[in-house]
This record gives sequence, structure tokens and C-alpha cells, in this order.
Amino acid sequence: MSIPPKTNRGAVAAGHALTAEAGAEMLRQGGNAFDAAIAAAFTACVVESSLTSLAGGGFLLTHTAAGENRLFDFFCQTPRSRETGRSPDFYPIHANFGDTIQEFHIGLGSIAVPGAIAGLLHVHQKLGRLPLQQIVAPAQHWATQGTAVEPFRAGCFQILGSILTATAEARAIYAPGGTLLTAGDRFYLSDFAAFLDDLVQQGADLFYRGDLAHAIAQNCQAHGGYLSLEDLQTYQVVEREPLAVPYGSATLLTNPPPSSGGTLIAFALHLLAQSSPALTAHGSPRHVAILREVMGLTNLARQKGYDDHLYRSEIAQEFLGVTHLTPYLEQFQAVLNRGGSKWGSTTHISAIDGEGNAASLTTSNGEGSAYVIPGTGIMMNNMLGEEDLNPQGFHQWPTNQRMSSMMAPSLVLQDGKPRLVLGSGGSNRIRTAILQVVSNVLDFGMDIEAAVSAPRLHWERGALHLEPGYEQAAIAAQAITGNDVCTWWQAPSMFFGGVHAVAVDADGTLSGVGDGRRGGAWVVVDG
Repeated sequence: MSIPPKTNRGAVAAGHALTAEAGAEMLRQGGNAFDAAIAAAFTACVVESSLTSLAGGGFLLTHTAAGENRLFDFFCQTPRSRETGRSPDFYPIHANFGDTIQEFHIGLGSIAVPGAIAGLLHVHQKLGRLPLQQIVAPAQHWATQGTAVEPFRAGCFQILGSILTATAEARAIYAPGGTLLTAGDRFYLSDFAAFLDDLVQQGADLFYRGDLAHAIAQNCQAHGGYLSLEDLQTYQVVEREPLAVPYGSATLLTNPPPSSGGTLIAFALHLLAQSSPALTAHGSPRHVAILREVMGLTNLARQKGYDDHLYRSEIAQEFLGVTHLTPYLEQFQAVLNRGGSKWGSTTHISAIDGEGNAASLTTSNGEGSAYVIPGTGIMMNNMLGEEDLNPQGFHQWPTNQRMSSMMAPSLVLQDGKPRLVLGSGGSNRIRTAILQVVSNVLDFGMDIEAAVSAPRLHWERGALHLEPGYEQAAIAAQAITGNDVCTWWQAPSMFFGGVHAVAVDADGTLSGVGDGRRGGAWVVVDG
């Protein structure tokens, strides 16, 4: 444990006001940025339970006041066997987004080996300062006292209603009166509060080796799941060197392989650097053309044999290498010279303290499997049912392997010190959301609130999505969108991610922003 802090200043941004406040309270009590991020993560499992869970996974990117950078990978692992001895408990459900219906797959056969508990406790032991009981206290308080369901959370419940009511245990939490909770109702998770008491006493062994681990494994093995006791017992948190990407005078740190999101952001930044975007008016037709081409070339590079292999470090190096970049840069320069709805059930927490420690934490539960671990209030993940994470097809995943992810917790360093801490939810839009916010700050000199609030676009597979704020008539007149199917959104949307970020100005002033697209909030602690 580190020495007491000289100051309890800091800032926390997250996907819910109570999540951010839990982190801020740790700073007030003398904790550091890592205590703040971990406390916020536990609280998010209560107040953002449709987006994250202790039975999901994630990544925490850390920068210490001593200048050390580390990526803690506690994402989900594939089981050691694809044999269940019976038909997998694996079935589709349909989520209603209003303008589209999307299919997800849930059940015991959708559960991958969870890493969140192992990861949060591992980071706490290595970098935390406050006792674990103190850190879980806000989560326990809100789980027991209940919280009023706000409109954003009610909307999430509605979209995922077929998952949240698929089992009796899930219904007891999300539809205790027989109908799904709506805005203004109170949400309770009392079993979760009791579970956290046990977790403080027993540590991660409670979940990975003890009676609870045996119960989870027995349920899976008896009812069509892949997860085994050995899967839980052998799960390991992996510490990695972050991917470092120079951009102008700054350096972006982000998630390295085996996840692909950070590598794709790095590739896009290499392309974007060629265009001198700062010489372009933000939101102008040329700016749209640049971003569209960067996103298009990034996707093209993925299609040329890289998409399924970016988890291999040597492939990632080749992907970012000069030789491979050259044809894309040439194609991009030629463009410069000429002048689908996915849920993305993920949340993010950014934290920084007055000592210079910074934490960027992204976690996810997929959409949830509908299986709630008895007596805990914890829903297991459905990562084996996520189409994006299983490119070889369902039930064809390689065994005993850390799964790849688009999650990309990131940090921008200036002269070796944190300038910006950020990350996002949003599936495939995570990388384009982070790319645009980083560019807004570094290329256009925006403060963090303006950078996150600015309109976003996303291009993928011939479809260009644009939020309000772009010059629609001018863009159409210049035929920038080519043959794209264009969707002009009528309002900012969670489709475009949810970038929760904190920043440090040159004079040391702290600021933050919670992305309104995903119900975000932030707190600055002045000390």
C-alpha cells in the first residue's frame, strides 16, 4: 500500500451520477484514482446493472504518479472444452430498439469465464490504498437502500426486457411486481450487498474456488453450460504493456492485443495524422470526408486478412507497420487531394487524482445471459453469444483463450503526464467515438466537455451515420458520401458510444464530462 496522499483532489467521470459519486467519495476519504475507479465499478454493478456485472469482464489502464503504465486485462476467457454432454442451453432473444429488432443469444451456454472480480481485486491489492470494505460500501448502500430508476436506465431495461425477464431469478430483480421496472420505480439488489460482505472476507477465492464456484460449475455442467470448475480455478488476470501511439506532441496509451479496439484506434490515428485536421473546420464537408475515409480504410484493412488475427501481437505490429500502412496512406492522400444499430452493453469509468495517478476502466457483461448466480444478485455474461466476439461462429470458439474485444480504455499523455483519461461503450463504435474525441482535443483545441458533446459520425460497411450538427446540405452538394447509405440522426444517441472522460489542463485544473448519450455524470473533488 502506498503512503498517504498529499491531497485528495481528483475527478471521476462515469455512466451514472451515483457511480461517479462513489469514486469521488473515495478521493475525499484519502484514496487514490485506483480506489476511486474500483469503488465506482462496484457501484456501477448496482446502478448500471444492465451494462456491467461482476460476472463480466473488462480492462483497466493505469498510469501511476511514478510514471509507470500498465494494462490489466481481466476480460472473459473461453472455456477449456466445447463439450457439454448435452445440447447447450443457448437460445436467441430479440431486443426491440424501436426502429429495429436485434437478435442476441443467451442461456448457460453463452457464459464465458468471467474476470471482473479477479481483476478488480488484483488491481486493488497492487495499487489501491483504502480497505476493500470501504471501497464496496457505496455499492452496498445503494443495493440495500434502493435507487430510483431514471429514464435512461428504464430505457435500457425496456430494450433488454426479454433477457431481464427470461428466468425467475432475473424477474425477481427486474420485474419484482410482475412487470418490468420503469422510470420512477425503485431498484434493489439486496443479495448483492450481502455477497460483497462475503467477498471482503474471503477475497476472489469465494467466486473462483469456494462453494460459489462449485455451485456455478455444477449448474452449468448439469444444464447445458460450458463453464467448468477448472475454468474458474485457473482464470488469471494478465498485465500487459499498453499500446503507445504518438500523435503530434502527445502520446495515446490504449488497449493492446489480444483486443483489437486499441490497435484499430492506433491505425486510424496514423491515417488521420496525414491530413492535418487542425487546418480543417470542425464539422465541415472536408472534415466529414476525412473521418469517413479514415474509418473506411481502417475497415478495409481489417477485411484484408487482419480482422480475426489482431489478437496476435506480431499481426498487430505488421498491421501498424510502415510497409503495410503505405498503400492506405497513398489511397488516403488521393482522397485528400480531391478535396447498423447495435446495443454495445458496456460502461466506462475515468478517474484521476491530485498526485498524478490515472485510471481508465471499461467493463461489460455483454447483454447478460439471464442466469443469475443464486443468492448474489449477479447476472452472468453472455460473451459466447456475442456475434462480434465469435467470428468463427457460435460454439466454434478456440478453447481456453482470452477473448478479443473492442473495448479500449485510453489515456493521453503530454510530457509523460496525464492530459486526458477516456473510454467508451458502444461495441464497434467505441473506436470511432474515442478517435473523434481525441482528435477534437488535440487537433481542434476543444475542452473536454465540448470534445465529448460535439456531433459524431460512424462509417461501417457502406453505411454512414451522422448526428445533428453537420452541414447536411453542403455535404450532399459535394457528394462526399458517395454510394453510402446515409442516416441523419435527429438527436445525439447512445449508438455513437458514451465517452466518459476527465482532463488535466496545463495549469493543473481538473475537469470532466459524462457523455449525455449514455446517462453520464462527473464529479471534481477540490480537496
